[in-house]
Amino acid sequence: MANKPTIFIDGEAGTTGLQIRDRLKHRTDLELVSIAQDKRKDARARADLLNGVDVAILCLPDEAALEAVALIKPNSKTKVIDASTAFRVNPAWAYGFAEMDKHQSAKIASATRVSNPGCWPQGLIALVKPLIDAGLLSRDVPLNYGGVSGYTGGGKTMINDYVAKGEAACAYAPYALTFNHKHLPEMKLYSGTKHDVLFQPVVGDFAQGMLTSVPLFAGNMRAGISLAQIHDIISAHHTGARFIEVAPLNVNEPINPEALNNTNRMRLSVHGNEARGQFVLMANYDNLGKGASGAAVQNLNLMIGADEAASVDLAA
Repeated sequence: MANKPTIFIDGEAGTTGLQIRDRLKHRTDLELVSIAQDKRKDARARADLLNGVDVAILCLPDEAALEAVALIKPNSKTKVIDASTAFRVNPAWAYGFAEMDKHQSAKIASATRVSNPGCWPQGLIALVKPLIDAGLLSRDVPLNYGGVSGYTGGGKTMINDYVAKGEAACAYAPYALTFNHKHLPEMKLYSGTKHDVLFQPVVGDFAQGMLTSVPLFAGNMRAGISLAQIHDIISAHHTGARFIEVAPLNVNEPINPEALNNTNRMRLSVHGNEARGQFVLMANYDNLGKGASGAAVQNLNLMIGADEAASVDLAA
């Protein structure tokens, strides 16, 4: 692109859209464009803008994202990053978790359509896919996955509810107890497991950040597996990744779900007791950073040929 790439955030008033805009607002290598307030519901005006920019970042509900993509002409130059769940398991779209494997960042860079991943699936994929790919964990083993996330992951309604309740807000609120969460197809497809994951998320009384975990039994893994082998396989899988780090073994300290807030980083850790044959894999990251807006900016950078790390963190 000879000129500065033009970027349109459709849905920039939402939580994810606002954080993407805040990350991009000081960039001098691209141009942010917006639609006039009175034209936001004007389909023709939106279509003209969607077809006239280099990259459209959709921060919309699923149905609205589908409508926005339908407005883009087949011969349009516009590339799309969609933050909804509408296209996450669509084979025509590149999945926007660049660290999923060694080829994924190149797929994103060459794609015209990228589905930004959900916050919860990224921790599971980062922890489990390396073990399945290496044959340490069978695809047939049913997986449990859970953790706690900040209330900003629930959108404006949940945010307003928590803020309004103040100290009376629930400190630990399990949800998705019908076990039919919208992230399940994404988790199954990209982790490599054959089964839907038993997923039990929790919302904590803090704004953002998350800590997720996968419990595993040695009896469900390759015979003779050690804690060090699990750690080595996960570490090797993410060698060279700019935003994922693996904590050293035997670091026994409290893990703060908010520790990586406003960054695009993810910190993985491996814990266990070999004598008991019990292991727990953990991922610590920001549900609004690596889990949403940071990942979107990382994907944008790859798609326009910019430095992958440019403005992926939220400046103070």
